[in-house]
Amino acid sequence: MKKAVLFGASGFIGSFLLEELLNSTEYGQVTVVVRRSLNIIHPKLKTLIGDYHSLTDLKENIVADEIFIALGTTLKTTPNKGEYYQTDHDYPVLASKIAKEAGVKSVFIVTAVGANANSKITYVKTKGETERDILALDFDHTHIFRPSMLMGSRKENRPLEKSIQKIWTVVNLILIENLKKYRGIEGKDVAKSMVKAAANQSEKVKI
Repeated sequence: MKKAVLFGASGFIGSFLLEELLNSTEYGQVTVVVRRSLNIIHPKLKTLIGDYHSLTDLKENIVADEIFIALGTTLKTTPNKGEYYQTDHDYPVLASKIAKEAGVKSVFIVTAVGANANSKITYVKTKGETERDILALDFDHTHIFRPSMLMGSRKENRPLEKSIQKIWTVVNLILIENLKKYRGIEGKDVAKSMVKAAANQSEKVKI
């Protein structure tokens, strides 16, 4: 059975992804790198406590076939631009680099619809730069997932986001053909798609 390492397991998509990986018969071990314990006990689960600053000290424990990355923040949550870039770009790229050096063959990362390193919009520009720099690592297989509006309930209270989700449910009905990529999607469905993609890796790069 395969081994996976997951970054962002405490987040919205990451929590669903962890559940999918642990329940999959394809995986015998799932290693998560988190800042604090998830308080989850499972025979397949291996927990490493760390963050961007201590990651290099953990590299000997990052042994897997595949790396899944669901790291991310927002400028509202992390207004300091340096810290924001570190979370959304530096951390995913460093994690991928260490994983590649350890022999990991495949990377699966969540970015965002419209990701573009040449954009003037900070959010999509940062996501695009993250994609660019991970692609440059030249994994055997790189899978990039670009969701639009993420639907579903989060642990933290986000009243504005809940209101936007309700509007998006209606907007989804008119997003057809070339506009389908902008449809809102459940976080759990993104996670399921990532694990499904890991079971069928035929392309070197798939977005």
